Amino acid sequence: MSDITSTDTATASTVASTGPQEGPVKRVDFWFDPVCPWAWMTSRWMLEVERVRPVHTVFHVMSLGLLNDSDDPELLIGVRAAIGVREAYGDERVRDFYTALGTLFHLGKAPKTVDTVRAALRECGMSEAIADEATTATWDDLLSASHNEGMKPVGTDVGTPVIHINGKALFGPVISPAPKGEDAGNLFDGLEKVTAYPGFFELKRTRTIGPIFD
Repeated sequence: MSDITSTDTATASTVASTGPQEGPVKRVDFWFDPVCPWAWMTSRWMLEVERVRPVHTVFHVMSLGLLNDSDDPELLIGVRAAIGVREAYGDERVRDFYTALGTLFHLGKAPKTVDTVRAALRECGMSEAIADEATTATWDDLLSASHNEGMKPVGTDVGTPVIHINGKALFGPVISPAPKGEDAGNLFDGLEKVTAYPGFFELKRTRTIGPIFD
């Protein structure tokens, strides 16, 4: 699977995709469902953070279908395929598949079907057989385990995105659009600071805009 250590930090030489700063690389674990536009924008923010801070994001799968007790095929095909990618290629390739699939779903407005999943796999140079297997329950136990690992620490009254950082599990941040450059880094700095206090639980305000993809 991943060659990233399971601790919160790794040496700077371990991860190629870190920001320009020296020092230990902070690991952030990020749970997503590929159908969620808010998770998509938060994921793009985290990839931007990696450019400006010594941070590495490990992508994990949660399921809005499991969270809402739904067997809607549109809610299952993407998450099942992401688990299949993890099993076949390791944790670090999940981000590549998510980028390809999320681009098709959210920017390309492609249907949430096995053919779209197949196209994303093809773009990543991965076996398209994963798409066919994702129409079955083959990986459902693994999906459930990944989902529970991400969601139990933060509670079941939230959705995605979910971030684990500094030993804390948090829903969010929910952002639109995803900030770039130092704006992305500054937002991450703030997230780090609030997680430093063990009694911090929640900040929230009503959303006034929808997802802005750029």
